[in-house]
Amino acid sequence: MTNLTLKQLRYFEALARQGHFGRAADACAISQPALSMQIKELEETLGTDLFERGPRQVRLTNFGEAFALRVRDILRAVDELGDLARASQHRLVGRLRIGVIPTIAPYLLPAIIGNLTRMHEGLEIHVRETLTSKLVHELAEGRLDTAIVALPVSEPSLTEVALFSENFVLVRPGEDEGKPVPNREALREMRLLLLEEGHCFRDQALSFCNMHSALPRELLDGSSLSTLVQMVSAGIGVTLIPEMALGVETRSASVSVARFQSVQPSRTIGMIWRKTSPLAKQFLQISDIVRHSADAMREQYNPT
Repeated sequence: MTNLTLKQLRYFEALARQGHFGRAADACAISQPALSMQIKELEETLGTDLFERGPRQVRLTNFGEAFALRVRDILRAVDELGDLARASQHRLVGRLRIGVIPTIAPYLLPAIIGNLTRMHEGLEIHVRETLTSKLVHELAEGRLDTAIVALPVSEPSLTEVALFSENFVLVRPGEDEGKPVPNREALREMRLLLLEEGHCFRDQALSFCNMHSALPRELLDGSSLSTLVQMVSAGIGVTLIPEMALGVETRSASVSVARFQSVQPSRTIGMIWRKTSPLAKQFLQISDIVRHSADAMREQYNPT
């Protein structure tokens, strides 16, 4: 076992995650033959196969699955050693792998990245946009450093820091401008357009409407807020979007925007990271930047 190297373990982890030699090689920025050779040498050192090789993909063997769990722990620990060194510096430098959910990324991310790079010269930012469940999983595996999500996540291994709250607004066809704003009971009787399953924003909208299930004719799914707003513009139904999306999503759509009068649907946005991360102090600094970026955006769409 003395011949095991961190390089081999990283290549193994990439192949286990990708399930394909070509994609794993691309992820590691090496050639496919070089990756194959390293994996073969690793298997020879261990004295057993780690993968079942098929014509289109590879799968972990039973031993490979058990090995993968230990490898992820080792790589995460090694990364945290590097983070420990970074934490001793006065400013954040090096690589920052940050995850963002899709209902935040297009609207807030440009300001966040601009402010981060201006305040932390030399910071190399890698962004991952996906659903909350995937972000939490990748954080746990050490493939992300932190993430911006809707709270609560309620994962015991993660620190949660609330940053700000924002309301949802009702988007209706343009001809509905000036009409009374429906309450949530009336909204349940309308054709409501929502993001497809897996998005936390969908669950938040359903919770506001007190709708846990609905007939197919009552709900229509979309893959993005942009799709939903364009469907509203075409007269197909109505939707809810977060305030931060107003400037981007409604500027080229023939829709009207209304705010609810009594009970305001809302969400809390925050940052999460592993409790074991040595960079907790730096993440708190980043959370302040995210909060200030959001405050500046709110002044634009909700001036007082």
